[in-house]
Amino acid sequence: MTAFSQEIFDKICVELSAGKSLRSICKQAKMPSAVSVHSWVGKDEALLKQYAQARETQADTLFDEMLDIADESTNDYMSRDGAQVVNPETINRSRLRIETRKWMAGKLKGRVYGEKLDHTSSDGTMTPQAPAPIDATLVQALVDKLTS
Repeated sequence: MTAFSQEIFDKICVELSAGKSLRSICKQAKMPSAVSVHSWVGKDEALLKQYAQARETQADTLFDEMLDIADESTNDYMSRDGAQVVNPETINRSRLRIETRKWMAGKLKGRVYGEKLDHTSSDGTMTPQAPAPIDATLVQALVDKLTS
């Protein structure tokens, strides 16, 4: 396990915020393993908060990327026998990229990007529900799930 460095941890959080995966960050030269990062986060509440904030910002970045992907039309069409036809491979790949980001943004920042649930009972009345509190255990479980 790599010894903790605030400078390296800050860099990891900046790269997470920019949309990179922890896995790709940790593959870079002179970066700790994901196991080391999880260990650091698990032992220090301040680091956990910094990491959680980076993941929330990552959700915002992923949300912005979805619009860029949707607006990008390069290679949506291809020439076949002198005619322009739809390139389903490119369109399906874009759809997959958007859906993946949508899912991740919803998991990372559910109150903003998650699916809105209808809390109407069968008789048509609204059933109030308080949002579940987020605690460090849930955040760590999410981090472990996303980086495994």
